[in-house]
Amino acid sequence: MVKQQTVDKQANLQATPDLTPAQEALQALWEEHIGYEFGTHNTEDALATMVEDAYVNDIPVMTGGAGKPALREFYSKYFITKMPPDIELIPISRTIGTDQLVDEMLVKFTHTVQMDWMLPGIVPTGKRVEVAVVGIVQFRDGKLAHEHIYWDQASVLVQLGLLDPGTLPVVGVDSARKAIDPSLPSNTLIDRASARY
Repeated sequence: MVKQQTVDKQANLQATPDLTPAQEALQALWEEHIGYEFGTHNTEDALATMVEDAYVNDIPVMTGGAGKPALREFYSKYFITKMPPDIELIPISRTIGTDQLVDEMLVKFTHTVQMDWMLPGIVPTGKRVEVAVVGIVQFRDGKLAHEHIYWDQASVLVQLGLLDPGTLPVVGVDSARKAIDPSLPSNTLIDRASARY
């Protein structure tokens, strides 16, 4: 049976208790990797934490790359160098297995730069975005093998004013806020739809 550890949203993820040494190593490597992506913005250091045939798949918009040459191009042209200066990653939960880590986080930023990794072809709107993001990270041979990254693209587009929530079953920032506060109302879209009939 795989031992897993889930971290409460209020916990410090770097101080996760009761991890095995192998789980601690996975966590440390992931923290190092995202530090290069979002902290120092260093493509080569980020790539050094990955296996040669690693891949990144940003599921909602199909951005990323497979293999270090493709990842080098993606990271250096479209991802690491295209971060809004105020981007924040706020941990919600983390689950660590023997060769996989799942991070759930709230990502906040102001859309002040072109972010083709998340919003291909959308010029900066200057609007604030909060979105829940889930990263599923697989490890092999002591390095990152792949990342599957998920977020609610409709929620992002609503917050940027590019999608009308009044005519579709989508929400904006409320989606991200409910991820960190489950006491917020549920079924509001069902209630809204029922009120129309």
